[in-house]
Amino acid sequence: MVKPCPLVSIIMNCYDSARYLTEAIDSVLAQTFSDWEIIFFDNCSNDNSAAIALGYDEERLKYFRGEKTVPLGHARNLAIEKARGKYIAFLDCDDRWCASKLQVQANVLEADANLGAVFSDALFFGNGSKTFRTFPVHKPKQGMIFRDLLRRYVLPMPTIVVRREALDHIGGWFDERFNMVEDADLFMRLAYYYPIAYVDDVLAHRRMHAASWTSMKKELFPKEEEMLLEKFSSLWPSFELDYTEEITHMKAIIQYQYAVLDWEKGNNVQARRRMAPYLGSLKKMLVPFLFSYLPIFVYNDFKRFYKSATSSLMGSVDDQSF
Repeated sequence: MVKPCPLVSIIMNCYDSARYLTEAIDSVLAQTFSDWEIIFFDNCSNDNSAAIALGYDEERLKYFRGEKTVPLGHARNLAIEKARGKYIAFLDCDDRWCASKLQVQANVLEADANLGAVFSDALFFGNGSKTFRTFPVHKPKQGMIFRDLLRRYVLPMPTIVVRREALDHIGGWFDERFNMVEDADLFMRLAYYYPIAYVDDVLAHRRMHAASWTSMKKELFPKEEEMLLEKFSSLWPSFELDYTEEITHMKAIIQYQYAVLDWEKGNNVQARRRMAPYLGSLKKMLVPFLFSYLPIFVYNDFKRFYKSATSSLMGSVDDQSF
């Protein structure tokens, strides 16, 4: 007898994630909504992640182990191949969900067949710091939000639930060339074709880590963002004409990120050369441009102590996710 497909498939990609894994899986078991399956893809972990995952009901948590360790985007694609649900949700092994998450978001998607996905607010926690919401004051737009996402990508990954049918009609899943912007690429392509809904409740908790931003990651971001713009231009012939202002904004942020890398290496002159062409189109660039006459630690201290006064600047320019 063939078992009916669950309404929601939950993608969990794991690599040496034992430390917080039980907490993450238990947050799924605690859901008020029960029509789900977990597709657990182990990316060749060396710790006891497998033992923890296999300790759960194999009818609810379906365990798969890769033949070799692959980049996250590739691993997510391998997991999606196994999913049977009408909707796909994503939960990283160090994050956790609030109990009502799937019930609330499944209801939103079931109520409107035109929606491609739904996301929500999230609470950042961990790393010894205070918790804070992704959208404490300024709420994100919903509907056809591709243009807005070009200016600033704001979709918290553990909050997204996507319609599988829509996922299969956007020209591929996660682009395996990317290591840093694979999520943004996929969901921005989804937002180009489909309306996206937003739920103004905290439905997921996202864990922060002390070493989240390494030098390697900083260098990858602007390179991959340039590749992303090239990809969109090749996908949609009118892209550069239709989104001129947004593309200029993205290019300004890319050059800012390159400028910070130059600045950290002591090449302040080159940093200013990168930022100068965008002072007119992105006035918020003026603050780091002026500070670049000083060592970068002075600018970092300024951001830290005056964060509340410069939140709009830091949200638009410093955010590594655009």
